[in-house]
Amino acid sequence: MTVVSAETPFEVLFEDHEKGKPDSRSLISAVRDIYGGDWVLPESGNRPHCYSNFVMSHDGRISFAVPGHDGGGDVSGFNAHDQWLMGLLRSRADAVMVGANTLRSEPEHVWTPEFIAPDHAPLFEQQRQADGRTLPPLQVFVTSSGQIFRDATVFERPDVKVVIVTTERAQPALEALELPRTEVLVAGATEVDLPRALAILSSQWGVSSVLCEGGPRLYGSLVNAGCLDEEFLTLSPLVIGSSADAPRPGLIEGYSFPPGGAPRAHPLSLRRAGDHLFLRTAWTGSWGD
Repeated sequence: MTVVSAETPFEVLFEDHEKGKPDSRSLISAVRDIYGGDWVLPESGNRPHCYSNFVMSHDGRISFAVPGHDGGGDVSGFNAHDQWLMGLLRSRADAVMVGANTLRSEPEHVWTPEFIAPDHAPLFEQQRQADGRTLPPLQVFVTSSGQIFRDATVFERPDVKVVIVTTERAQPALEALELPRTEVLVAGATEVDLPRALAILSSQWGVSSVLCEGGPRLYGSLVNAGCLDEEFLTLSPLVIGSSADAPRPGLIEGYSFPPGGAPRAHPLSLRRAGDHLFLRTAWTGSWGD
């Protein structure tokens, strides 16, 4: 098994070099040695800086959609560099946001750096401290219906706080659950208004950076609302297919965009580790802009 270190760094194939001088929002040197460059977090504006992290198969699927094998680990083949990158991205987030379906499919998961990359926990803690972060990422779950898996491990962890983003319709049922260390954020009457939710996360919880880890409908909602700033996409060499009997979701589900008005992404960097490629892009609006 590959051990990720400065002796086994990412191979940089392309880099649109960061603008500006390194500052407190740059990567620390030990992380740069492995990542092969910098990643400067910009200052947030009216809403938090939003970036996503997904792994996608060679044929464009993000999940086997099989019980016990719903997560991205199976798609990446549990690639060590992919898990290291996930840890890094979580280490720079004030909040990690996922949909309620993702919580249901991965009930034992906790969206922290040390959970996904325990061998590198001290390194990512150094990065968090350098960024001025002292607490684990806020765990944010999005549900319009109010359906939440209350027996998930994250609600048992005394060291993490949870925010459930929901609607006016679902608020009473969620508050009645009285989940520990959990607050309910209402944004929208019957459907979650993501721009509003992000603004409230910024104003009431001090969130300046949000990492989205799925699923494809939440990701599509962020893209559709124009709220996604950056994307980190691991391209796996696996081919997993899709059929009528075994449908597998793509990167975006639930949204379609018209010719001439489709969102587009600007490549910022491309890295490689073995047969895996690691693409970072910036979202720049629609093709017709």
